[in-house]
Amino acid sequence: MKTKTVPVLQGHARAMGPYSHVVVANGFVFISGQTGMKPGQQPIDLAGSNVMDQTRQCLRNVETALKAAGASLPDVVKATVYLVNPSDYRSMNEAYKEFFPEEPPARSVARLGADTPNLLISIDAIAVHPDSVRH
Repeated sequence: MKTKTVPVLQGHARAMGPYSHVVVANGFVFISGQTGMKPGQQPIDLAGSNVMDQTRQCLRNVETALKAAGASLPDVVKATVYLVNPSDYRSMNEAYKEFFPEEPPARSVARLGADTPNLLISIDAIAVHPDSVRH
């Protein structure tokens, strides 16, 4: 029995390296770091020049990956936010809470190590697949 699948993301920006955007394994959905890149665009086409716009796009991209795996944002149990500028924390939080208004997942925040022009944030996530929850 296969316990790992890699859903295809239609219209999503291709991975910029040897990794998958989303992997489903053993009842969990693992989402690689998603940036503020708009789906189907060039790798440098970011949703905006500020952290709020990029945070919103990151989370839309996480949501798209979750949907491809049969899950949704309320299924997220852990997220990690990577910021280029720690001073963007408050603005990031404002946009982030739009997507998790109640019972937000556990979360860590760290400094982003990638040096990509104009990229301000990346967010990865782990979700519990709804089919794995016993009622």
